[in-house]
Amino acid sequence: MSADRLDHVLRAASAAGVLPAEAHRPEQDHRPWPVVLLTALGAWLAAVPLLIFVGLMVGEAALRGTGTYVVGAVVLAGAVALLRGRTLPLFVEQLAVPALMVGGALLGYALFRDLPNRGAAAVSAGLVGAVVWAVSKPWLRALLGAGAAGLVGLAVAPISLNVFGRSEWPSVWLALHVLVAVALAGAWIQRTVLNDGRGARLAAAWESLSVGWLLVTLAGLAFWAGMTFLVGASLGGGGHVAGEIARELGPKHSAMLESLQTLRLASVALALAGAAWLAHVWPRVRNTWCAAVALVLVGLAGFMPSLGSVWLVLAYCVSAGRWRVASAAGVAAAWIMGAFYYQLAWPLADKALLLAGAGAVLGALAWWAARTTQAFQAPQTIGAVGTPAFSKSQAGLAFAALLVLLVANGAIWQKENLISRGQPLFVPLAPVDPRSLMQGDYMALRFAFSDTVGVPNTALAAGQRPHVVATRDARGIATVVRVDQGTPLAADELRIELAPKNGDWVLVTDAWFFKEGEADRWAQAKYGEFRVGKDGRALLVGLRGADLKVL
Repeated sequence: MSADRLDHVLRAASAAGVLPAEAHRPEQDHRPWPVVLLTALGAWLAAVPLLIFVGLMVGEAALRGTGTYVVGAVVLAGAVALLRGRTLPLFVEQLAVPALMVGGALLGYALFRDLPNRGAAAVSAGLVGAVVWAVSKPWLRALLGAGAAGLVGLAVAPISLNVFGRSEWPSVWLALHVLVAVALAGAWIQRTVLNDGRGARLAAAWESLSVGWLLVTLAGLAFWAGMTFLVGASLGGGGHVAGEIARELGPKHSAMLESLQTLRLASVALALAGAAWLAHVWPRVRNTWCAAVALVLVGLAGFMPSLGSVWLVLAYCVSAGRWRVASAAGVAAAWIMGAFYYQLAWPLADKALLLAGAGAVLGALAWWAARTTQAFQAPQTIGAVGTPAFSKSQAGLAFAALLVLLVANGAIWQKENLISRGQPLFVPLAPVDPRSLMQGDYMALRFAFSDTVGVPNTALAAGQRPHVVATRDARGIATVVRVDQGTPLAADELRIELAPKNGDWVLVTDAWFFKEGEADRWAQAKYGEFRVGKDGRALLVGLRGADLKVL
């Protein structure tokens, strides 16, 4: 059906003189994806030794002086010439891709060697843009667009920034929002200036490039917000590279966001711009309940400085029918809202109340809209009657979103209940490797029971959580005496559930997170302060110093 409509449009455009009479639909690639994948793999395997051979033949001349530019330009030009072929075999096409990467990498190396970092990034971005214009394959243009976005971001933000530090994060925020502004400006130019047929080639190039550009920008905005809810814990830590990176991305700069009022105001302004844009292009959303939804989302953007621009990108993509990029924007928004969990300057109960309140309001608005308006009802054909405001799929999505909010906030409220009603317990800390004791915003923990009680790993393989039995003295200090075998407990004994961590069992966690600048305070810790429920579930709520002194 889409092909028939395209043929009709082509014939009408040719009849109107917009397109030449010989214009035809571009040929589609109908090769099965397994064939494409296997051919690409073979081409890449063949390209690697070929490139190594060429490198050995050229020698050090390719890395010194003008030789880098010459070799890089020749390789890049040859790869572009191959990729521009209309009847290019698949194997040769995939062989040209690594050559394209090598040529571009050599030119980039030479530029960053001879120019200031920002200037080199800007020139490299222009070079990527020229390659995008030269090649016509949409998937390659999207990949190059992602690279162009990264280079422009480096040209705007300090190239020497400390990714895990604090001082440069506002500059990174600014660079990411420059990328958003460029993407939206390009979309406006594509829609208004290049919409007359004469700029169709440039508009098509921007269409593919902007996909990669926006995906990188959305990923950067999510990265800037920090690690999202539960992901860092799922990746682990304590020697696992992914877990250590997760911790670095987590709360290190979250507390810093509390002082960035300007960024919050900008986030609110961008979210308002997204709502205004949707109201401009979709008259049906100009009603009370849609305005209320917009206010809730704008309010959330006020607490999360990178969320407003994501709402704006989402509004543009939805209005333009770019559903895949809109889905990526939705994922980025969910990530950023989950990262709000790690803003340590906010009490856990306050964060839970905010998110639960926003979810409850959105749920109530969805119920109100379903009962009182037909704002999102599909256009009815002649004779259609009684179409409901929401389809079953839309109702299912709303129910799933509400269920996610309930589950997440229910877990938070369970922990708050355990904090308020659980039995207080203090477990001595054992020494840890001094190199991993303090990591700027968290300290590594190791509780003394792990040296005296051996917990078998059979439960870990079976997916079961073991319990240990501990005695508690008059001050509440625990001494773990044995692994629980299900036998009755003495009057002074209680069960404590263990948690899996890096192939071992730990008591709740192996780390304590805190605001930056408080390392000296927590370095005096001698005990971990827990709350233990009747079912053995425990929660680390604080650290105590010598003689259980409150830190």
